[in-house]
Amino acid sequence: MARSQKWTFLYALIITLIIFNFGIFVGYMLESSRINKINDWAFQAEMEILDQKIQENALDIIDFDCERLVQNNIDFADRIFEEAQKIDNYEKANRINKDIISQHKRYDLLRTLFWINSIKIKEKCNSDYHTVVYFYQYNKPSLDQKAKQRVFSKLLTEIKDAKGRDVMLIPIAADNGFPSINLLVEEYGVVELPTILIDEDIRLSELSSAEEIEKYLN
Repeated sequence: MARSQKWTFLYALIITLIIFNFGIFVGYMLESSRINKINDWAFQAEMEILDQKIQENALDIIDFDCERLVQNNIDFADRIFEEAQKIDNYEKANRINKDIISQHKRYDLLRTLFWINSIKIKEKCNSDYHTVVYFYQYNKPSLDQKAKQRVFSKLLTEIKDAKGRDVMLIPIAADNGFPSINLLVEEYGVVELPTILIDEDIRLSELSSAEEIEKYLN
């Protein structure tokens, strides 16, 4: 009887270990698939930003089509906003593979370069779109910051849905230690996180409604 119970226990243990390890394997493969997708998005984004940078610089030497350049920039802004939402969802589901965090940082640099390029295109082409940069705490935000950032993200999504292509919404983590981002944060007077920077001029660190943002976008 005791021997039978022993074999039953061992059998159950083996089955449990197999299921557990299979779950780990499936989870790892899922995370790897997510990272591959982000890698593909980032590579495409890098190519498009490089192309836009070349177009923007070309304005200095040739009569380039500003309307097309602005339209391409707006299209790209919409796409990276959608990808930022997908990456955020991936990170919420992430439990095993930390490479997603590295890809997030990569995207922060891409979005920062896109923001700078958008400023230059707006000036050279006399465009009327608004840049709305959302600086937030990425690493170990406090409970208060988490709650506040959830509110900010919700309100900014409402603004983007309402304003569409009139707004370049650019989320950037401001605490990853990149000198370029630190320089811009300091230059534009961002002293607390989260902060929303509108058209490189208006800073908002306290919000309760989308209207408080929208009044600066009319």
